[in-house]
Amino acid sequence: MLNKEIQMEVEKGEMLPLMEEFYTIQGEGYHTGTAAYFIRVGGCDVGCHWCDVKESWNAALHPPTSTDTIVANAKQYAKTIVITGGEPLTWDMGPLTSKLKAEGMKTHIETSGAYSLSGTWDWICLSPKKTKLPTYTVYAHAHELKVIIHNRHDFIFAEEQAAKVNGNAILFLQPEWSKKEEMTPLIVDYVMANPKWRVSLQTHKYLNIP
Repeated sequence: MLNKEIQMEVEKGEMLPLMEEFYTIQGEGYHTGTAAYFIRVGGCDVGCHWCDVKESWNAALHPPTSTDTIVANAKQYAKTIVITGGEPLTWDMGPLTSKLKAEGMKTHIETSGAYSLSGTWDWICLSPKKTKLPTYTVYAHAHELKVIIHNRHDFIFAEEQAAKVNGNAILFLQPEWSKKEEMTPLIVDYVMANPKWRVSLQTHKYLNIP
């Protein structure tokens, strides 16, 4: 149980439940293959059954960490910072992104969009989930729509989401890792038949990096 002072700082976004932070290569979506510093924030109630970081769900397991400390760590490594989770929009991203921008860094977020948009972003990757659909603000501002394909019905879901996102968003279909052998050929065929979409792969897993 957090003391009242720390709890208030978390509610204001001045502290965040930090699960991990690491410098690596972006493995998915539009920026695949580029170097970035990842900040993984704990806390998520979206509940994807195939989530590969379920240990991020319980925010209480991850220590509230000052955004000043997070920014100081990040600026040692990279100019592009990716905020991921968990679901980072569970928290107010304003303080963290303001401090990152003040240091001249580019701010990217990977989000399900389940909560209203907060923070200042250079790139918003929206990866919607059926269990808790995105809010209007994230649909309206997403630069990239990345839909995870776990089964054939997910193609229908992908089209539903593409109809809701803003017209400038780049559209990606990505096989869920445990179903990649089955779903990747279907995605390839689908993109060839519907070229508004692109294929995204979890290349970091093929490269055996974080």
